[in-house]
Amino acid sequence: MLLTRLLLSIVVAGCGVWAQDQKVNGDIQSIPLRTHSLTAPYLDSDMQSRWWDFGGSTLIRTDQYVRLTSDNPSQAGWIFSRVPLTATNWEIEVEFKIKGKGNLYGDGFAMWLTKQRAQGGDVFGFMDKFEGLGIFFDTYKNNRPGVTFPYIMAMMGDGQTEYDKGNDGKANELGGCSARGIRNKDIPTKAKLTYFQDQNLKMELQFKKEDEWTPCFDIPNVKIPTVSYLGFSAETGELSDNHDIISVNTKNLYDAASRGQSRKAASEQGKSNRAKNIKDHSYSGSQSSGGFLSWMWFFVKTILVLATIVGVGYIGYTTYRSRQRRSYSRF
Repeated sequence: MLLTRLLLSIVVAGCGVWAQDQKVNGDIQSIPLRTHSLTAPYLDSDMQSRWWDFGGSTLIRTDQYVRLTSDNPSQAGWIFSRVPLTATNWEIEVEFKIKGKGNLYGDGFAMWLTKQRAQGGDVFGFMDKFEGLGIFFDTYKNNRPGVTFPYIMAMMGDGQTEYDKGNDGKANELGGCSARGIRNKDIPTKAKLTYFQDQNLKMELQFKKEDEWTPCFDIPNVKIPTVSYLGFSAETGELSDNHDIISVNTKNLYDAASRGQSRKAASEQGKSNRAKNIKDHSYSGSQSSGGFLSWMWFFVKTILVLATIVGVGYIGYTTYRSRQRRSYSRF
């Protein structure tokens, strides 16, 4: 009975793991990463988060949002993962909300995948001269003629280059798009960032209609540090907005076809190794059988020699006794 329960629990656990795998596109499958996901109520029973740190002006309302800044001037807040994101291929879907009362607003929020973490600064509430990826949801236009704001752009930091804040990141931009109408939306506003190592980085937005994704940028040959912390930050200056993170869903992506080929190759290699082991075992068994027969033949020969010696000795002894009796009978 105990063995049956144990086997049943293993089967159920295996089914649970498979249930987490989801098909993304074609042969691409996904596995949710709890360590880099964030959903309500955001905090544990002791009012702490197991996987995230937060600071600055960040406020958490457990039934609604993580508010990086309120609609008040001169605020800056952040939230960062406690462990690095080490998956080679991943997808991060963020639901956020930017809203405020005035017609003038700013400054925006940012999404980070950097070697540094949990620090305040003047680049959307995080440090300048960062190393890694920054995605800026910039709602206030400083000096970018011909560009419609809000504007979303990507920058790859090398740890030494400053963000071109006076020109809204023009000197640093890898790719970007305008997102007019992204504030004060009645539908969930979302961003989906997809990364395949050494291939491309793609951003899509949902802000026009639910379940309608608008391409923002698709940048080839992007290399994000293999050890990067996921984070979000926001800041307000003289102008302000509420910058809220509603949820974060991070997934590890893998190619099911490639994994299947790898498993097949491993299976074939295993069969080959088993066949070799059987052959080697058979050869070893033959050697053992030959050695056994040799010892048996040696043992038989030894018995025969001993039997011969005993027989000859017995015949000699019998002959000697007969001669002795004849000698006694003469006298």
